[in-house]
Amino acid sequence: MDKDNSINNYNHSISLLERKNLVITGVKKIENFDNNQFILETIMGFMIVKGEGLELVKLDTLSGNVSIKGLVNSINYVEESSKKEKEESIFSRLFK
Repeated sequence: MDKDNSINNYNHSISLLERKNLVITGVKKIENFDNNQFILETIMGFMIVKGEGLELVKLDTLSGNVSIKGLVNSINYVEESSKKEKEESIFSRLFK
């Protein structure tokens, strides 16, 4: 069975407990992450999670589940073109 097809059969949900423990389902892949930001591709579009001291706790690629701990400040969905602009700004900051 194709990995993308198995993930597409799952629902997309977000569970945030006390702004410190985040569980996201329906994740296709993690594009990029560091202590302050995660860029995820979900079945509902691209998502950016921003915060402080963010850590990847659990990644289940088979079912598309991701667990993140740390202080979550924002969760945003972005359109495809906005995602590319965000990635370009990340790379421009890294290589200055």
